[in-house]
Amino acid sequence: MTTTHPTSPTLDPAAPLPTSTPEREGIPSAAIGALLDALEAAGVEMHSLVLARHGNVVASGWWAPYRSDDITLMYSLSKSFTSTAVGVAVAEGRLGLDDAVTSFFPPAASAGAGPRTRAMRVRHLLAMSTGHAQDTTARLDTADPVGSFLAIEPDADPGTLFCYNSGATLMLSAILTELTGERLLDYARARVLDPLGIGSAYWSRFGRYDMGLSGLHVTTDDVARLGLMYLGGGELRGRRVVPAQWVETASAMHTDNSGRGAGPDWEQGYGFQLWRARHGYRGDGAFGQFCVVLPEHDVVLASTAATENMQGVLDAVWQTLLPAFSAEALPDDDVAHAALRDRLASLALPAVASVVPGSDGAWDLALTGPAADWVDGVRLEAAAGAARLVLAEDGVPLDLQLGDGTWVRTDVPIRDDRVLRVEATGGWCAPGVLEADVLAVNTPHHLRLRCDVASGTAHVAWHTVPLRAASLVRLAIPRAVLD
Repeated sequence: MTTTHPTSPTLDPAAPLPTSTPEREGIPSAAIGALLDALEAAGVEMHSLVLARHGNVVASGWWAPYRSDDITLMYSLSKSFTSTAVGVAVAEGRLGLDDAVTSFFPPAASAGAGPRTRAMRVRHLLAMSTGHAQDTTARLDTADPVGSFLAIEPDADPGTLFCYNSGATLMLSAILTELTGERLLDYARARVLDPLGIGSAYWSRFGRYDMGLSGLHVTTDDVARLGLMYLGGGELRGRRVVPAQWVETASAMHTDNSGRGAGPDWEQGYGFQLWRARHGYRGDGAFGQFCVVLPEHDVVLASTAATENMQGVLDAVWQTLLPAFSAEALPDDDVAHAALRDRLASLALPAVASVVPGSDGAWDLALTGPAADWVDGVRLEAAAGAARLVLAEDGVPLDLQLGDGTWVRTDVPIRDDRVLRVEATGGWCAPGVLEADVLAVNTPHHLRLRCDVASGTAHVAWHTVPLRAASLVRLAIPRAVLD
């Protein structure tokens, strides 16, 4: 079956992706319901999914309080956007895969480089085959990321060893910035994001460079657009983003990553910032951010989550969707499709609701629990059935209204005109005991608190601990991106 949406490049790239019913694209609605069941049974906290076949979105859903227009920290799925920008630069003749990494930087930057570093090529950065035996990121200096990377001599010759080395992706970002004089995000904006119809986006920095390795904030729909472009051989809606040869090269195996005990879908080979999988290939990010491309079935799945069980997400897809794909359209199933549509529209993370009458008062609580070290203080205020928390972190008060049985969205101003967008819920689970859930909307993370006013304590724990810094304040992003 061919795609049914218009392919003319005159179509506004930001127009919504075309939609269809699952059955018309050869997928039983019941199979998508089975996927949701399997994810739930695996204990995966899903936040969103977009499933497309033959160029048409056949199912999409967001678990409230997440919304379709919320941009989300994609963690290492950012790498696949970075490599796409590199593919554009290669097509523009700005660099070659066999260019020496040291050639892009002033001689002073590579003064500490050894022979293996000097033998390192762009393709080694892309394929995670720099020769380093361990990820270099923790050893990089934000004041001089390039010099500090080049000073770390690889343990083996480049091209001979797989190591998931995020520092290599940061170097790709640095190379593009040095070549173009633009931030990675700005370079990608005109050449990748705009042609794909991607709107607001934010990329966190590492020193003077966009991280590249992580830090990109986009929507799930945006991730689906990237996947559909790869599925289309470098084109989306008649607009070519990268050459077809780049898609073929980037998605092929360049580095053997087997035998590491990392799980079956992490040992199928590594491409250019793309993982080979038992079926197709993908970009992915910590805690369950996925862009799965299945060329054999003409399918893209984009999803976000907050889970340590990333293999469980893929297992659920393989077990429920793969056996159900039909090469031909299926008869309409109005009942099953209506049930799926209703289910997708009602997806939600559980809000905390009171089961006993609340207490009135204000309490400054002592901190306990695994996340107690990052927060300076917790104050609970409750009156007339309403409650609010004030979390103090790094001198910043986070004043949060709690919804009882519902979620309340608050934009908390942070320094440097940044905003922490929060959804919060809380309720009294026992006399004098309030439980609350504080969700950082633009990330996979949320914080759970149990406030016991009798003992004067607040137990604080993350559901999935943020990488790099377990801090709500550091999850804030510029206000302008959210306006």
